[in-house]
Amino acid sequence: MSDDSIDYQDIDASYASGIAAFEAKNFSQAMRFLSPMAELGEAEAQHRCAIMYQNGLGIVANEEKAAEMMRAAAEQGHAVAQHGLGFMYMEGECVEQNSLEAIKWFEKAAEQGLVGSLTTLAMMYEEGLGVDKDPEKAKALYKQAGF
Repeated sequence: MSDDSIDYQDIDASYASGIAAFEAKNFSQAMRFLSPMAELGEAEAQHRCAIMYQNGLGIVANEEKAAEMMRAAAEQGHAVAQHGLGFMYMEGECVEQNSLEAIKWFEKAAEQGLVGSLTTLAMMYEEGLGVDKDPEKAKALYKQAGF
């Protein structure tokens, strides 16, 4: 028994069209293509929709939806979304500022080798932003990031 109601070629084409529209900065078209996939749980689509909701790109800005989408992608292990969620918590954008949550998400992304998260963590420890100053930990993180 096959499920003829799902055309995976159409899904792939819509996804590719959504990514292409996002990269071309045609955000309203990107949202049309990516939003249904984000709602179905596709992490990259969730991450890109979160960016559009956060910044009002092609849609009215919606901080709650931005945080929801960023978290959904981050919880699936999407490293860039984990970094994005960490940044939201660090800056208090779309969520209440929370240094411990920021560090948690930056560490998850850093574990996947995301240089931006490694350097952000290093800077937080170097300057004592939301954590106790720890120059040795900062130095180790910078080194891990390749600096």
